[in-house]
Amino acid sequence: MDYLGNYNLWLEKATEDADLVKELKEINGNDKEIYERFYRSLQFGTAGLRGIIGAGTNRMNIYVVRQATQGMANYVLKKYGKGAVAISHDSRIKADLFMNEAARVLAANGIKVYITSELQPTPVLSYLVRYFGCQAGIMVTASHNPAAYNGYKAYGEDGCQMTDAAAGAVYDEIQKLDIFADVKTMDFDEALDKGLIEYVKDEVYTSYLDEVKKQQINPGVCKDAGLKVVYTPLNGCGNKLVRRILKDIGVEDVTIVKEQELPDGNFTTCPYPNPEIKEALRLGLETCEKVQPDLLLATDPDADRVGIAVKDYDGSYRLISGNEDGSMLTEFILSNRKKNGTLPAEPVMVKTIVTTKLVEKLCEKYNVELKNVLTGFKYIGEVILNLEKEGKEDNYVFGFEESYGYLAGSYVRDKDAVVASMLICEMAATFKKQGKTLAEVIDGLYEEFGYYKNTTLSFEFAGSEGMQKMAEIMSALRENAPSEIAGYKVLKTADYKLSVEKDLATGQEKEIKLPKSDVFQFNLEGDNMAIVRPSGTEPKIKLYLTAVGKDKDDAQVITDKLEASVKSILGI
Repeated sequence: MDYLGNYNLWLEKATEDADLVKELKEINGNDKEIYERFYRSLQFGTAGLRGIIGAGTNRMNIYVVRQATQGMANYVLKKYGKGAVAISHDSRIKADLFMNEAARVLAANGIKVYITSELQPTPVLSYLVRYFGCQAGIMVTASHNPAAYNGYKAYGEDGCQMTDAAAGAVYDEIQKLDIFADVKTMDFDEALDKGLIEYVKDEVYTSYLDEVKKQQINPGVCKDAGLKVVYTPLNGCGNKLVRRILKDIGVEDVTIVKEQELPDGNFTTCPYPNPEIKEALRLGLETCEKVQPDLLLATDPDADRVGIAVKDYDGSYRLISGNEDGSMLTEFILSNRKKNGTLPAEPVMVKTIVTTKLVEKLCEKYNVELKNVLTGFKYIGEVILNLEKEGKEDNYVFGFEESYGYLAGSYVRDKDAVVASMLICEMAATFKKQGKTLAEVIDGLYEEFGYYKNTTLSFEFAGSEGMQKMAEIMSALRENAPSEIAGYKVLKTADYKLSVEKDLATGQEKEIKLPKSDVFQFNLEGDNMAIVRPSGTEPKIKLYLTAVGKDKDDAQVITDKLEASVKSILGI
C-alpha cells in the first residue's frame, strides 16, 4: 500500500488516541507531512524501536507499539511455548501509555506480564527480567534523545538487550502483521484481575538495591568522609533510587538541582538530556558554583548512564569524560579489591574497542584479563553470560564504554547509573580521606601512563549517494591501508568486517573472534590509534582517535596531526 493509502486507512482505523486523530486531521491535504509519517515503518532492530512521537507507521504511537509487541509475543510463544515479560518505562511523553498498551497485547496472547507501577531506571528492567525468570523484557525509553522522541528497548531472557538474531526474529514476526487486523489486545483491568498482568512489589526494588550494595568496594567509607554532592536526574527516572543508594551508603550532603528533580518528558531545562553534552549539565554546574561540592553527578533520562564534574585546583568544576571516569573507577576498583583481598583469582575486565587504551595499562598493572568487545553494552553483557555458562561469573569485575555506561557485578546485564553513582561516591570519599580530589586522581594516572586523549569525530554523507560514498571510502581503506599515519608507523590493523588482525611487521594474521562489523582499526606507534566506522543508524562516518602525549598540550598536537592525516587518507 502506498503512503497515501496508508494515511487514509489510519484516518479510518486509528481512532483510540485523541492526539493521533487530531494530528491526522491537521495534516489532511499536506502531502509532505503525510509522506514523512507514512513512507516507511519504524524498523525493529537490536535497539528495539525509536522515533518521533506521533501518527503514522514512521512514528511512535500505540498502534506501532502494539504491532511490535504482537511480533514479540509471537516470537516468545514460538521459541518457548509460553512465557513471561517484564515491562517498565522512564519519564518520556506517553511512556506509561505505551507500557500499558504493550502489557495489554502480551496478556491477550496469554503471556504473563510483570509491570512497574511507576517509572524506573533501565537497569531495573534488566534486573526484573532476571528476577522473575522472564523470556523477554521491554523498556519504554528513548534514552538521551530530545523530548520529541520515544522508544522501546527489547531484552532477552538473560536481561541483556536482544542479540541481532533475536531482534531479527522479532522483526520477521512484525513484518507478517497487519497493524490493525492482526494484533490482539485485552482490557487492562481484566488482565489484572486474571493475574496476567502483575505489578512489581516494593520488595523487589529493595532486592535490586541490595545487589547494588554488594558491589561496594570499601563499605562504610562514605559515612565519615564529609563528601558533598550535587545531583541532577535531568528530569528522568534516576531520582529515587540514586538518592536512596547514596543515603544508604552514608552520603548525607546531597543537593538536588531543583529544576531537574522531577520527571518531565518535555526536558525544558535540557533540550538534549545527555550527560555527554555540557549544556545538559549547565544547571548542575551553576548549582556547584553556589554549593561548592566535591562532585556533580548527572544521570540520563533512563538512568543507565552517569556523567560527572569534579572540583578543580582553582575551585572551578572540570567535566570528566566517560573514558576518564571509567579509568579512575578501574584503578579504584582493582587497587582496592587487591588490597582488600576481594579480587578474584582470574579477574576479567571488559571495554568496547573505541574506549580508552589507558585501561589496558591498568589491567597490565594489576594482572587482569581485558576483553575488548564491539560498541554496545549488550556485548559486555554477552561476556558476563559466557562467564556464567563456564561457572566463572564472579570473575567479572567491571565493564564500561566511553559514552558514560558502567557496570560492576552481574546482577543486571546493562549499564547501570545507580551502581555507578554509588561507586563514584565511594571512590571520591576514599580519595578525599587520603587528601586527594578526583582531579588529582585522573591527572595522577596521566603522569603515570601518559596523557591519553580520546577524540570522536563525525563526517556526514547526506542524500541518496551518501551511503554509497561511505561504502566506497571503507572499501578503499581496506584495499589501500596505509603503513603510516601522521608519521606514526602502523603496527597492526584490525578489520572487524573480515575478522582479521594483521601484524604489519611480520605479516602474521590472527582471527578476531567478535561478531562481524564494518570497523577498521589502526594501532600505531606510541600507543596511538585510529578507528574508522560508518554509523549503523545515520549517514555518518565516525572517526575515533587515541593520542598519547607527555601532557595535555602534547596529546592535542598529536590529535591534530592524526585527524589531518586520516581525513586525507579517507578523502574527507
